[in-house]
Amino acid sequence: MQNKFDIRDKFYLNGDEIQIISGGIHYFRVVPEYWKDRLEKLKAMGCNTVETYVPWNLHEEEKGKFNFNGILDIKKFIETAGELGLWVIVRPSPYICAEWEFGGLPAWLLKEDGMRLRGLYEPFLNHVKSYYKELFKILTPLQINYGGPVIMMQVENEYGYYGDDTEYLKWMAQVMREEGTVVPLVTSDGPWGDALECGKVEGVHPTANFGSKVAQQFEILKKHTDGPFMCMEFWVGWFDHWGNGGHKTSNMEENCKDLDEALQYGNINIYMFIGGTNFGFMNGSNYYDELTPDVTSYDYDAVLTECGDITPKYEAFKEIIGKYTKLPEIEFTTKIEKKAYGKLSCKEKVGLFESLEDISAPVTDLFPKSMEKLGQSYGYTLYRSSLVKEKKLDKIRLYNANDRAKIYISQEAVATLYDRELLAEHEISYDFEKGSTIDILMENMGRVNFGPYLDKQRKGIDGSVVINGHQHMNWEHYTLPLDNLHKLDFTKGFKEQKPAFYRFEFLAEEKGDTFVDMEGWGKGCVFINGFNLGRFWEIGPQKRLYLPAPLLQDGINEIIVFETEGKASEELVLCDKPDLG
Repeated sequence: MQNKFDIRDKFYLNGDEIQIISGGIHYFRVVPEYWKDRLEKLKAMGCNTVETYVPWNLHEEEKGKFNFNGILDIKKFIETAGELGLWVIVRPSPYICAEWEFGGLPAWLLKEDGMRLRGLYEPFLNHVKSYYKELFKILTPLQINYGGPVIMMQVENEYGYYGDDTEYLKWMAQVMREEGTVVPLVTSDGPWGDALECGKVEGVHPTANFGSKVAQQFEILKKHTDGPFMCMEFWVGWFDHWGNGGHKTSNMEENCKDLDEALQYGNINIYMFIGGTNFGFMNGSNYYDELTPDVTSYDYDAVLTECGDITPKYEAFKEIIGKYTKLPEIEFTTKIEKKAYGKLSCKEKVGLFESLEDISAPVTDLFPKSMEKLGQSYGYTLYRSSLVKEKKLDKIRLYNANDRAKIYISQEAVATLYDRELLAEHEISYDFEKGSTIDILMENMGRVNFGPYLDKQRKGIDGSVVINGHQHMNWEHYTLPLDNLHKLDFTKGFKEQKPAFYRFEFLAEEKGDTFVDMEGWGKGCVFINGFNLGRFWEIGPQKRLYLPAPLLQDGINEIIVFETEGKASEELVLCDKPDLG
């Protein structure tokens, strides 16, 4: 018999009414060796469904080159959920928000002049369509109609917060159906202002996202649908950004009250069941009054911690869910331990300036070019030129530059400009000899993932560098995605208080989850055996980076720290506990 999931006045599976009790797990934020553990814990809490986004920017990091392996093996993740008896809700982009770099959109879109996002703009639509052709080769056979666990898919994401192009939403839904979607389609929007009205589309079931005042929010949703009522994102916590003053936590008593009320009212997806980690350069940013990049941990004060630990919130939610469904007996089959490997001493170090030619090849141009125009998506870009007509740096301004610039004359730091400081003329007053070198190290701190600033996310310098009132021209560009650190030559030299790479080693006779303590370090990122764990910054709140045991190897493990502020320690400490500030 063919299985079928229907949306009528309620949710129905093969004609029987069901209540969806779901939790969010982003497969791309959890190492694949731990997927089963997180899904087993989800089921043991009483959930019958798992929800996930799909990050376009990772699956097609370069135009036309697709990756569905390792941590991006969405097929394996969905099949693992199905083997455990869980249903799956898939939210397949193109835009996911998710506090993720550029909301999941690939940075190479911005290489095209005039690119407009999330609307009926043909070049954008063509890119979406070619991506969906590949993605749905995987998703289509996993739908419940064909024996898989996928019961619903989402069209776009919180579109009502962004725009009101209903024809674009119709196009998105049509393309998903053309590529083989047979399960019901849904949208999700906040129940505030015009969001539900702007984000809905005929033939697609609306759901709402909220974290409190449950009855009030469901009553608003009632005005847009006859049911069933579903909270697609029941926010049980929140995310941290650098410098926010401390790890954000929710009121668990309120969480529990709202969960109970939501389950009386309808259906729910807990956002997040586990947040996981923004590995690499994949943290997003928000932009309201200023740029606020998110930290590496996406702990979110979720039901499970970033490293998968069961919390008091988990136990409380499990008790509440047990009032609405029979709780299964689940044995957790993945052995996970934490290890404190102790202090590591720095083995070698080499300066960035000394390493440029080893890890990058210069591109010359009259004008500075943005990161995207250089074919780069993430990391850092260094701009270099000679000051042959100037003999003093009085003022400097960077036009159309994002996000953070460290400026050096003859490799001496003279200024650090961030966000809005880049928009204004900056007085420096620095003397130098004619012919001195100016270096500008630009950092992409994470593209904005929400709101109208999505269209303004070119990184590096996309305009000009104005020195003492005139445009300075003739630049060398060194792209630094830091994906080739095996090419570093640690014999090339090192100078104190300059950006540099530091190499550490340790032996893991027994593998365990550990946490890299960045006390005493300024700002940068950490690599374990070539894998980018993510960013650190002394302003906090996050002080330690989560290093899952599956990223360790038998024998010697190598950690490389890239630090930009010239503030480093001779030691790293690997601890058995996190510190989110």
